[in-house]
Amino acid sequence: MDQKIIDLYDDFTHGGMNRRAFLDRLASLAGGTAAATALLPLLENNYAQAQTVPESDPRITAETVSFPAGAAQVSGYLVKPKAAGRYPAVIVIHENRGLNPHIRDVTRRMAVEGFTAFGVDFLSPLGGTPTDEDKARDMFQSLKVPDVVAWGRGVVAGLKARPDTNGKVGSIGFCWGGGVVNALAVAEPDLGAGVAYYGRQPKAEEVASIKAPLMLHYAGLDQGINAGIAAYEAALKAAGKSYELFLYEGVNHAFNNDTNAARYDKAAADLAWGRTVAFLKKSLA
Repeated sequence: MDQKIIDLYDDFTHGGMNRRAFLDRLASLAGGTAAATALLPLLENNYAQAQTVPESDPRITAETVSFPAGAAQVSGYLVKPKAAGRYPAVIVIHENRGLNPHIRDVTRRMAVEGFTAFGVDFLSPLGGTPTDEDKARDMFQSLKVPDVVAWGRGVVAGLKARPDTNGKVGSIGFCWGGGVVNALAVAEPDLGAGVAYYGRQPKAEEVASIKAPLMLHYAGLDQGINAGIAAYEAALKAAGKSYELFLYEGVNHAFNNDTNAARYDKAAADLAWGRTVAFLKKSLA
């Protein structure tokens, strides 16, 4: 697929235009409305594929739980191994589409790897993630970063106190959620580890506050997010922080999302996932 079309879709998903404008520009790039209509299913997420680990998997149990965070209640999808035990906890943070079927699947994957995984819904204080992705994207425009970070800190405290965790809490986030992982690492000293996939970076002057070891995954073709890598890495080095940074050449933003045919890259996703799981197990043991 023409990279210009993928870049256009990324601009749309990140709030750069409304759906009508996106479809008009897509038709222009594709050579007509019919061609644009044929391309659209490849660009949008196909949640029928969000069953890498099915909900009926006998190795796990799942439930909806909520945690207090100041005046708010933050709910989400908690999945853990069925075998009794105390497991390290991992917060799974969604893109700017909310707690959708793909993120639920990623949460189940984390549980299968031996974590008490919590797929947080940061739209829950606003009524919860809607099924209409355009509406979900619009809802994100009203979220304020300090509120999201405060809610995240409440989730960290709630998971830390649960009897089915070992008291250590990490986080993994994608796109918007990767940026939240970075912001949470700045604000929360009890975060045990952070993994940010193609997430926006914190300000250089904030990096000194980070306590958690970090793993940072970036897509080689993701020019917007990648513009902040150099300053972030320089600040991490200057402050003596523990981090690992990987740039996956030739792949797009959202390369981990296997429900998105246009942007998913299996080789990069599998490599990043293996690194992520090993890092979280080591950091949260």
